[in-house]
Amino acid sequence: MLLRTIDPFREFDRLAAQLTGPAGTTNRPAVMPMDAWREGDRFVIEFDLPGVSADSIDLDVERNVLTVKAERVARNGDWEMLANERTRGTFTRQLVLGDNLDLDRIEAGYADGVLRLVVPIAERAKPRKIAVTQAGDPVERAIEA
Repeated sequence: MLLRTIDPFREFDRLAAQLTGPAGTTNRPAVMPMDAWREGDRFVIEFDLPGVSADSIDLDVERNVLTVKAERVARNGDWEMLANERTRGTFTRQLVLGDNLDLDRIEAGYADGVLRLVVPIAERAKPRKIAVTQAGDPVERAIEA
């Protein structure tokens, strides 16, 4: 698998975003960077949401689709904006999760601007031993199911 760490179009995308209007609108949701990995019998997914209140985070699971929605509100006041590089508005991301995950037991935590989801692997998807009988003698053999 190719992992690309350099994005030559990043500055172009940033410039295009500035020209097309504010991020986080219903037409163009803001960016929500994510990392995902497997740790033994569970998957871990982390989303970067700095400056987002935990109360504004909404998680939904419908069938195999996980939807993460959050909002970073703009500050109001009697002041003049000098730099405006942090996106505000609604952040939405959807992930299609595999059938081998237990979506009823997802754990979610939010600390230091990072939303962390832990999704256990379903029992039916874990390797297990199946007893094989031969002429009346049970013999256990490991069969990957």
